[in-house]
Amino acid sequence: MPLSRKPALGFIFVTLLIDVTGWGIIIPVMPRLIQELSGGTLSDASKYGGWLISTYAIMQFACAPVVGALSDRFGRRPVLLASLFGFGIDYLFLAFAPTLGWLFLGRAIAGIMGASFTTAGAYIADISTPEKRSQNFGIIGAAFGLGFIIGPVIGGLLGGLGTRVPFLVTAGLTFLNWLYGFFILPESLEPENRRPFSWKRANPLGTLKSLFRFPVIRGLFISLAFLYIAAHAVQSNWSYYTIEKFGWKESDIGISLGVVGFVYAIVSGWLIRLIIPALGQKRSVYVGLGLQAAGFILYASASQGWMMYAFTVVYCLGGIAGPALQGIMSTIIPPNEQGELQGGFTSLMSLCSIIGPFVMNSVLFAYFTGRAAPVYFPEVAMVFGAVLAVISTVLARRSLKRNVPVLR
Repeated sequence: MPLSRKPALGFIFVTLLIDVTGWGIIIPVMPRLIQELSGGTLSDASKYGGWLISTYAIMQFACAPVVGALSDRFGRRPVLLASLFGFGIDYLFLAFAPTLGWLFLGRAIAGIMGASFTTAGAYIADISTPEKRSQNFGIIGAAFGLGFIIGPVIGGLLGGLGTRVPFLVTAGLTFLNWLYGFFILPESLEPENRRPFSWKRANPLGTLKSLFRFPVIRGLFISLAFLYIAAHAVQSNWSYYTIEKFGWKESDIGISLGVVGFVYAIVSGWLIRLIIPALGQKRSVYVGLGLQAAGFILYASASQGWMMYAFTVVYCLGGIAGPALQGIMSTIIPPNEQGELQGGFTSLMSLCSIIGPFVMNSVLFAYFTGRAAPVYFPEVAMVFGAVLAVISTVLARRSLKRNVPVLR
């Protein structure tokens, strides 16, 4: 594959978009698919659903540094193509799975191959000039935001045709993208810039351990961890909660999550640039965490389905807290360790994606909607999310009382 060929940024965008869209497509139809395979109740399905998400996150957390190191050794192109092919296989597993065990196998494969964001970021860095690098990195955020808007909507609408249909469509799109990449995508990493594979560099906990030598960073990272786990009351539990409480169908779930993604994109892509400068970083943290806690409580108190749409505005406005916390931490870390900090954020999100679904779905929702529950309480995950957001606020406030160079 000639290196002189113009690098395909469009291919990278489509690859990431399919990656995130595929994740979004699964959310509306997974509860019914699990029920079909297990023959159990929605409570049982939520338990298995939490385990499935955690399985994916465990494999991704363990394998992302390895995949990144392999791309440094063998180049970006083979790793990206392997990731795409792995995703296609996963969707076929989900489409034709005869038992729950096949679902877990498929999710494990997807987690191993799901480090495409890591390799895609490296590909963009390879082909970008310094002055264009930030602009080109923006396609990652654009793919992430757009995928979480259109993915659930597509999944919800196609789910009305059958629980397996969304997976077949996504598998087809993934393999078409793989074919395009196989024949068109050039390699971006010159042979002289490659380095030997090292297991030491592939340690997913190494970055977090290194960053924790800063006391303030340690406290803020723990605060951020509580926030990330709390978010799974919505990210992982939404489908089960709205089915249980409002009797929603796949199309209702998909459209509602598309609205959540759209509002969140407005907040993170536009309003955040106005709110954080106006409030300052510290106040943005406190206001954002307060709004997020309020959003969870409002979701829990909703008595009719339309209220979930109205309360989404409050919840999504709370999204200013995470970037504000990240911005504060970036002012503490030396310039030559900023990349390590970003890697730390990724590792932390992966760890929380292991814990959050298990706690919110497999433990809380499954127990308090099951037959053995002492009290029927389907809102439990939302209420617990609010509690975690309050704890996050307390931890952030305690850490920010130190002499931290932040705006207001």
